[in-house]
Amino acid sequence: MTNIPFGAIGFDLDGTLLDTFRDLGAAVNHALVLGGFAEVSVETSKDLIGGGAKIMLARAVDAQGGLPEDEFKRLYKAMLGYYEAHNAVHTVPYPGVREVLAELAAQGIRMAVVTNKFEAFARNVLTQLDLIDQFETVIGGDSMGKGPDGQFLAKPHPAPVLKAREVLGGGSFVFLGDSTYDARAAKDAGVPFVAAAYGYCDAPVEEMGAAAVIDSFGDLIPALERLGEPR
Repeated sequence: MTNIPFGAIGFDLDGTLLDTFRDLGAAVNHALVLGGFAEVSVETSKDLIGGGAKIMLARAVDAQGGLPEDEFKRLYKAMLGYYEAHNAVHTVPYPGVREVLAELAAQGIRMAVVTNKFEAFARNVLTQLDLIDQFETVIGGDSMGKGPDGQFLAKPHPAPVLKAREVLGGGSFVFLGDSTYDARAAKDAGVPFVAAAYGYCDAPVEEMGAAAVIDSFGDLIPALERLGEPR
């Protein structure tokens, strides 16, 4: 038995549970070529991930001079269509994910995914990888609807994290992610944040205000146990 001081855990998806950059990079490049832009190195697409597919494509387009909004929307729609059809070609869980999730489930820990990927896409890829049943809910970038400004209530807004905590019983809750979007959402939701240093970190992990940092997914349970020890 473990001594994890949390009854529930929320997980970011890209760069935390799943290594997705190759499929996301291929979708970005599909859209870039359609728009007459040069492809980006799939390896460098890691640096574009964090705020969701729209921000990812916008960063790549802006780096090459930008586009009028109507033309960008056309490319964004093409990117989503391509990704929907090719979202689990190269995507794999990080080492240790299956084993650690199984152990957490065996300990009665309730789990959710909170991602800026559209919910349908997240559910689809988790289903293809046979991981969907480990989670009581999947909250995507579009799941919480839009705010007064017309933008989706996605991370770094705390609403998705708060919703996950509510669905998982409203008790002790910790959030694991790899970006400043995750760190801010957790902070503003008032829950501890664990930083996945192995992921696509958009800032140094020591600047994310994390309660703990892990270098591999297999380090998660010991890190959570240490958070429960007296200081």
